[in-house]
Amino acid sequence: MAREKVTIPYLFQKKARGEKITMLTCYDYPTALLEEKAGVDIILVGDSLAMTVLGYDSTLPATMDVMVVHAQAVRRGAPGAFLIGDMPYMSYQVSKEEAIRNAGRFMAEAGCDAVKLEGGRNVAEVVEALTRATIPVMGHLGLTPQSIAQLGGFKAQGRDVETALRVVEDAKILEQAGAFAILLEAVPPEVGRIVTERASIPIIGIGAGPHCDGQLLIVHDMLGFFEAFTPKFVKKYADLNGVILKAFREYMDDVAAGRFPAPEHCYTMKPGEAARLESLVREGEKR
Repeated sequence: MAREKVTIPYLFQKKARGEKITMLTCYDYPTALLEEKAGVDIILVGDSLAMTVLGYDSTLPATMDVMVVHAQAVRRGAPGAFLIGDMPYMSYQVSKEEAIRNAGRFMAEAGCDAVKLEGGRNVAEVVEALTRATIPVMGHLGLTPQSIAQLGGFKAQGRDVETALRVVEDAKILEQAGAFAILLEAVPPEVGRIVTERASIPIIGIGAGPHCDGQLLIVHDMLGFFEAFTPKFVKKYADLNGVILKAFREYMDDVAAGRFPAPEHCYTMKPGEAARLESLVREGEKR
């Protein structure tokens, strides 16, 4: 039985009741099926796929065409989840018109429920424009991976009063601009608490402490399926790399030893057909 569709009012209700919102990234249909079955509230098709799926060393190479294709696959697998398309690098920075056009692709082509973009006061006008165009927007503050050149790498933010205050102020600016929610990444718990307490919209944390209205993890990180690096805030709930590597090696051993394929893995011919085939082949060879 299909679950009831997760909507923005539902997410606001969870915040009001003090119930935590669950959010995971997803990039493909098989994983989406499992996240849907588990009942994850929000699924983010993150530009992190550039790293976790495509093998780049940052999120910057992700493109709109790539993001839309992955979002379409996830939507097919998770019709009930609240699906967010992550606006990739340079898809919304050039102009408000281009931002609307690209965000509209997530909504129209992939069936997303909202989009996410990085930045605070510098993107407030874009958030306002998208909201006026009936496109719900999740903001993203703290560690913003598309800005790693400016930030000097994947570093926690808001660790001193000045930068923490900017995060707090930017959160209010995004809310006033029309954002329905904010993702807060890699900031101290104190900052996460203050932002969450001051906001009337859901605040989702990824490395922002326990006080946020909900939590996000990168699915490849929490499943132990990505080993390039593991952020401090990740809790690994499985070791899929170990499980999969073991399966690969057992398969290779079975093939080398002739144990695979076994008879139960083979198709059988209809009765008498094997002998008839052999006879016809031999007659053909005699000609």
